[in-house]
Amino acid sequence: MTRYVVLMRAINTGKRKAPMADLRDACRDAGFADVESYIQSGNLVLSSDEDAAAVEAAIERVVQDRFGFFAEAIARTAKQWSAYAAGSPFPEVEAERPGYLHLCLAKRVPNTEAAEQLMTRATLGERVVLVGDALWVDFKGGAGQSKLLPGVFDKIVGSTVTARNWNTVLKLQAMASA
Repeated sequence: MTRYVVLMRAINTGKRKAPMADLRDACRDAGFADVESYIQSGNLVLSSDEDAAAVEAAIERVVQDRFGFFAEAIARTAKQWSAYAAGSPFPEVEAERPGYLHLCLAKRVPNTEAAEQLMTRATLGERVVLVGDALWVDFKGGAGQSKLLPGVFDKIVGSTVTARNWNTVLKLQAMASA
């Protein structure tokens, strides 16, 4: 079995409620093993014999069937996640402002110009770097004030993007490697 970290986009916001205990149970019912969750924002760690695309599709069906809304899922193997948690391109931000450093992952690999295109929209000193399939963002002025909104990421990348701060990256790493 492969261990996965699965990130849900925009879950437990507004009317899109999926209590984590219920989501864990639904994932177990769907055949996933070792299912854990972290906080209420749609972070799952689980095991499956399926590949990442099949895991994503299955989780999306689980949410649709059990909770009545569609939420996109982005899955990475524990090995891939370990590479993200090994360090960002902004080590000083990891130490000084971990809540402002975000790992942004997409359904599809961002094009090589994505970081540069996002930087043209940055107005609060944000820095964006593409490393492999991950966009790393230093939201120097805070993500809540930034013009780099989820829809901007989606449009530039060409697929759904979801982000987690550095503290969450490390917590999910600990869970995935346990």
